[in-house]
Amino acid sequence: MSTMTSTGSTGSTGGPASAESAHRQAGRGRGRGLRLSGMNWLVWRQHRAAYWTLLAAAAITVTVMIYQRQQMMMYLDGYGSIDGLKSGWEEKFNRRPLSMAGQLLGYAPILIGVFLGAPLLAGDLEGGTAKLVNAQSTSRVRWLATKLGVTALVVAVSTAAASAVFTWWWSPVKSSQYALDWSDGNAFDSSGPVPVALSLFTVVGGIAIGMLLRRTLLSIVVTFGFAVVVQMVWSHFRMSLGDVITVTTGNGVGADNFPKLPDGAYAVDQSYLTASGDLIGYGSCNEATDKAANACLEKAQVVGWNVEYIPISQMSSMQWLGASILLALTAGIAAFVILWGRKRLV
Repeated sequence: MSTMTSTGSTGSTGGPASAESAHRQAGRGRGRGLRLSGMNWLVWRQHRAAYWTLLAAAAITVTVMIYQRQQMMMYLDGYGSIDGLKSGWEEKFNRRPLSMAGQLLGYAPILIGVFLGAPLLAGDLEGGTAKLVNAQSTSRVRWLATKLGVTALVVAVSTAAASAVFTWWWSPVKSSQYALDWSDGNAFDSSGPVPVALSLFTVVGGIAIGMLLRRTLLSIVVTFGFAVVVQMVWSHFRMSLGDVITVTTGNGVGADNFPKLPDGAYAVDQSYLTASGDLIGYGSCNEATDKAANACLEKAQVVGWNVEYIPISQMSSMQWLGASILLALTAGIAAFVILWGRKRLV
């Protein structure tokens, strides 16, 4: 009796049956949820502080923008809201939150490139972690591809969420230049696919710089300069992505005769049109008095206006075209990082 009791006790508490049950429970536990493993887990754990910081910053930014949109809609409800705003809504409209959010999102690619991209490989090369990884069975290509892939995914998710909410916030007043001028960086670079593309391009560029320089602090400084230059070049280039539309008039140059442009249109250039079809600059007859200016216009035989503009309806296509170019450049830099690092990383 004692033997049977002992055996039963063993099976119910610590024997083979108990161990098998625990193993099955552990197996079921491991099957639940999404768990990283292998190289993905290693990369995430190594850079989890930077990744979580970026995700948390994006979550906070999204929450604040959602709140600000609710505040804006409460104000606009008295003017027709998104169904068609009545005149006068601009008088007390507070555009500062939109402008500040646009500026913040505009700085994001620089900050992400400097503090996430630059140290990603430079820190491993400077601290010797790259040599340790190289001594393992994992290939350099897989290690580099995982680093790039996980980082790009975190950056894309964070910036896409912020961009989507900003676009949603701004959309009710998008056609008004009073709220935000769509051709300005605070609007164009903070909505649609542009923040994602700019951030990925800057962060992958920072990774490449860190790989080549192999020093964290130096890489951060150089990446900052690289990111600033990218922003400057992009700001100069962005409006050339649109198709310019030209409109002319021939009934004089008075204020009432200026061609009516669509709401939100970006004026590229405006000049005087002469009777012979030639164009002269808008400032050519900028005289001290109206009489002198009119005499100048008559002498030049000015008959109307020539205005070049880009309508706001082209904004989305311009953004996707620009983002495609940036993403293609990003893919090229990523390929360079993998090909260079395959043989020369360590």
